Amino acid sequence: MQWTNDPSIVAAHGIVTLGHPRPSVEVAVPVSGGSPEPEEAAPEQRVPERHRAVQGGAARAAVFGVSDGLVTNVSLIVGMAGAHPAAGVVRLAGLAGLAAGACSMAIGEYVSMRAQRELLEREIDKERREIQQFPEAERRELAGIYQSRGLDHDLAHRLASAMMRDEELAVETHAREELGIDRSSLGSAVIAAASSFATFALGAAVPLVPWLVTSGAAAVIATVVAAGLLAAVVGGALGIFTGKSPVRSAFRQLALSTIAAAIAFGVGSAAKGVGTR
Repeated sequence: MQWTNDPSIVAAHGIVTLGHPRPSVEVAVPVSGGSPEPEEAAPEQRVPERHRAVQGGAARAAVFGVSDGLVTNVSLIVGMAGAHPAAGVVRLAGLAGLAAGACSMAIGEYVSMRAQRELLEREIDKERREIQQFPEAERRELAGIYQSRGLDHDLAHRLASAMMRDEELAVETHAREELGIDRSSLGSAVIAAASSFATFALGAAVPLVPWLVTSGAAAVIATVVAAGLLAAVVGGALGIFTGKSPVRSAFRQLALSTIAAAIAFGVGSAAKGVGTR
């Protein structure tokens, strides 16, 4: 029996933390005296898989920001145009929708992510106190988690003991293994809010631009075309980002945006003249 921190040996005994770097600890595992068998050396030559960081919040906020800005403002502008008011009224509605929507998205994203982060940090602090007050109970709990994942009793307890030697490592390990929390991927509320504001404004500006340079039927047609192109681009990008079919995702985004705009246009047309009598 030897103490080792060789990742290939530790991984071979079932100690795997998917998506997270392995802590630098030494664990006593059975290691044969000679050179490893050829078939056991193969895992060392594997190229590590590359994964996108999808838990931070900024990427999600950016995607939803553009989509929400586009759908919200194209629906608002087309709905207003359906009532045939003066072009200036449509421009004003579009600008107000852009500003109000961007602020609402940013504030909502900030409050949501702050609340989530504070909740997770509270759980981490609670875990830290338990480790400080009941280290042996926490060590046994961690060993039990490793055993439930297929490690034998002795190896699970040796690994848990190694993890518990350093308090910060112990807290990080318990948070990840017991609570499913990775502190490095909690995300920034400020970044997510700024991303939401900017991307919503970007999406909302596209259907508004035609009304800044023209009016009437030409502006309506240009708005629909520009919004349709952006909807397809957003949908295709989302498909690429998620590994799904970009074409199917583009058509889905375009169809949903069209439905929203059509409903708003119908409401605007039906309400034509309301408030002017």
